[in-house]
Amino acid sequence: MNASVSLLRPAASNPATHPELTAALRATVAAKAAAALALLRDGVAEFGANGELAFANSFGAEDMVLTDLILSNGLPITVFSLDTGRLPAETYTLIGEVERRYGTRLEIYFPDAGAVEQLVRSHGINAFYDSVELRKACCGVRKMEPLRRALAGRKAWITGLRAAQSVTRAGLPVREFDAANGLEKLNPLSDWTEAEVWAYIRINEVPYNALHDQFYPSIGCAPCTRAIAVGEDVRAGRWWWENPETKECGLHVKEG
Repeated sequence: MNASVSLLRPAASNPATHPELTAALRATVAAKAAAALALLRDGVAEFGANGELAFANSFGAEDMVLTDLILSNGLPITVFSLDTGRLPAETYTLIGEVERRYGTRLEIYFPDAGAVEQLVRSHGINAFYDSVELRKACCGVRKMEPLRRALAGRKAWITGLRAAQSVTRAGLPVREFDAANGLEKLNPLSDWTEAEVWAYIRINEVPYNALHDQFYPSIGCAPCTRAIAVGEDVRAGRWWWENPETKECGLHVKEG
């Protein structure tokens, strides 16, 4: 493992989570939220209102925008999440807050216990630090296999991906075919900026992960996520010991 991290230090408060809510920003967010909501409604009309369309919620800021759009508007879209067994405490707190706020029970999928046991016994509890291959193996057991179960029988799924998040997501379309899972994939926030995401959250008082205020713009499993410094890329805190080009868990990697 290359344990080197940025020598920069976080500022006293995180300006990214508190953008200035100018009239122009409010208008842009309102227009983009309306477009995202229209896409979601069109998705229900096209794919079905009985579980055929599902939203994969990892409880990041972007996913909380979509959670609010879906649940506040009563859209018949299944909201599910993957509990890898190594999420931060703050994420579990947010799951409970979301269920209370919106009066719902989310579908939570867990990894196969036997597969996790075999992985740890063979390679160690934190083998993901040792190589990209072992890190991807961990993601495969804790994320990819549960995702396949979560998507079984669906016609399409929704993500909170944004094109500006990383080099691996540049040029992200609002809709694409997910060949790996054989489903249509909707990315309603593909053209949103980080400021627009946070403006929506502030304007609509949407609950969010407390780690965001501690300079965690992208939150995954606890041992694979760190805070970033002002000026660092928003994905710099994810698998920080790897090169940017490898920083995907497999959930959103295109075949070929």
